[in-house]
This record gives sequence, C-alpha cells and structure tokens, in this order.
Amino acid sequence: METFLFDFRVQRRSVITDTMSRIGFTAAATLIFFLSLSVDAQEVDSRAKPVVVQPGAPGQPTRTLPASTKGMLPPRSPKEVEFMQGMITHHAQAVEMTDLIESRTQNRDIRLIGTRISKSQLDEIEFMNRWLDIRGERPSATKSGGHDHGSGNHKLMPGMLSPQQMDALKKVEGAEFDHLFLTGMIQHHEGALVMVKDLFDTAGAGQDAELFNFASDVDSGQRAEIRSMQTLLGKKP
Repeated sequence: METFLFDFRVQRRSVITDTMSRIGFTAAATLIFFLSLSVDAQEVDSRAKPVVVQPGAPGQPTRTLPASTKGMLPPRSPKEVEFMQGMITHHAQAVEMTDLIESRTQNRDIRLIGTRISKSQLDEIEFMNRWLDIRGERPSATKSGGHDHGSGNHKLMPGMLSPQQMDALKKVEGAEFDHLFLTGMIQHHEGALVMVKDLFDTAGAGQDAELFNFASDVDSGQRAEIRSMQTLLGKKP
C-alpha cells in the first residue's frame, strides 16, 4: 500500500512537472513570437518614408506632400531686412548709453534698469545678426563682445539721440546724468516703437514667424521699460 502511494505521488509530481514545462515552453514561444512581430513592425516603420502634411487655410483640407519635400524659409520683404539692420544700429546706441552708467551715477534704480536694457538688447542684437546671416543678408558689424556703437557714424533711426545729445550725456554725472539718461532712453524706446509700427504697416512685411514674434516682443518689452523709466523720472526733484 505504501509502495503504491509512493509511486502515485512520484507519477503525479512527474505529470505536474511535465505540464509546467510544457506551459513554460508555450509561454516562452508565445513571447518570442510577439517580440519578433514587434521587431518586424519596427523594421517596417523605420523603412517607411516620412509623411509630409501641409495644413490647409481656414476651412480648407490639409494636403499630403511628397516625402522628398524640403522645408524652405518664407520669402522675405526688403522692409524686413531693413528693419533688422536698422534695429541693430538702434539697439547699439542704447547699449552705448548704458555703458556710461557705471562711471557716472550711483543711483541703484538707474543701474538696475540700465543692466536690464543692456542685457536684453545685446541678446537681441545677436538674434538679429543670426536672422540676417541665415537669409544671406549682410549682418551688421555691431555684435556683442566688441560692439562698435559710434553714434556719429551712422544714420539716425527714429528716437536715436543726436551726436549733440550723446555728448551732453557723457559730460554730466549724478542726478543730472540720471535725468538725461532717463529722458534720452525714453525717447530712444519710443523710436523703436515707431520702427515696429512702420514694419507692420508695410504691406507684405512682418509675415516671417520669427521676425513677427521678435518685433512683438520688442514692442511689449520697450513699452514696459518706458513705464518704469517714467516712474523713475517722477521720483526726481
């Protein structure tokens, strides 16, 4: 009796082990099958050509373009090039004005706003030079890291200080410098707003997405700085 029970248990254990082995083999085979399908699908996807879709105008369907279609920069108008080149020169004079602050005033508010104006306009000069260079246009020679902002050697853009105004600013210090700097920079910023408006008022100009965003940022940023400088002028006796 005991021998029979032992044989039965051994046989049952053998059946269970064999069954589990079969289940394990089947699961492994199934896993390998699905993995091979996934790899095959990835290989097919990698061989597939990219789909180029052109969004339609409002109310119009999209179009599927040939896979060989290459991206192109939007056409630019002469006004856009003129705006960028002129704004580089315009920004350069603002940086020249802020360069005078350190040696001519200890006013903390003037130093703070001067630092902000200098940094933002130097960054924008770099952007404008790149924009022109990518499009095969002549970038300005005025670049950060060795800028040439001689105010008497270039055409005056709207709002730019005349050589006489710049000379007057260089000759004063303290509260007098603070006043001339603020009034001069407000004049300068208002000229930049005129340049942006002139760009957008020109038919066919301002359509480039990068230029549109940049000009819009110039407009909003300089309006905010004008308000800040007007507030500082109100603090002066």
